[in-house]
Amino acid sequence: MTEILEHRQDGVLTLTFNRVERKNSITVAMYERLAHALEQAAQDGGTRVVVLQGHETVFSAGNDLDDFLRRPPGSKSAPAFRFLRALAACPKPVLAAVCGPAVGVGTTMLFHCDLVYAGDNAAFSMPFVNLGVCPEAASSLLAPRMFGHHRAAEALLLGEPFMAEAALEAGLINRIVTPGECNALAQAQALKLAAKPQASLIATKRLMKSSLHEAVLRRIDEEGEEFARMLSQPAAREAMTAFMEKRKPDFSRC
Repeated sequence: MTEILEHRQDGVLTLTFNRVERKNSITVAMYERLAHALEQAAQDGGTRVVVLQGHETVFSAGNDLDDFLRRPPGSKSAPAFRFLRALAACPKPVLAAVCGPAVGVGTTMLFHCDLVYAGDNAAFSMPFVNLGVCPEAASSLLAPRMFGHHRAAEALLLGEPFMAEAALEAGLINRIVTPGECNALAQAQALKLAAKPQASLIATKRLMKSSLHEAVLRRIDEEGEEFARMLSQPAAREAMTAFMEKRKPDFSRC
């Protein structure tokens, strides 16, 4: 089964997480496909807009921990970080349709999308500290700017889920609809954008993001280095072992 579906129509490239039985958790192979698709979209004149979507019951549970532990990202050239840089640098408008859980990178990738629509069942979380690691996708830079320091600290330090209404209030998403409407709304908005002058869209997005662009890419690399280092530390090993064993982690010695 293809775990990342690619569909092109009327200038819109839709990338669909298609691993619902594993809650759309992302493997190294999936990151590679996503990165390649985004890199190609940036260069392809026929691709005017990109949409990221999942199923109406789940967007993404984040990294597939089984796969992640076998092939952890050892450097900033790892597929996961390549995907994040490709997403952050994409010159075309990127939309997301989010229903159900959006965990870890399932939430942090949304900071790099231009329009985000959510089902009323969406639940966002960034539990990096709880896994003994640090934020990624430049979320340590972008979350405080979007949420304000205190709400960002609550999301990143406690790692507790927040629902669609809170995400709307914080500015992470544009609109809340029913899960059955979410993907269709993102597609409709993508088609509106695809019908507009491409050069104008690209220039406007570049101007909106230019003041932070280099800082975002630097932070992705900085977080990636720290993340890779922390993976080998006792806290991360305990957190991920506890997750696999379905027990509460014990950080008393970490």
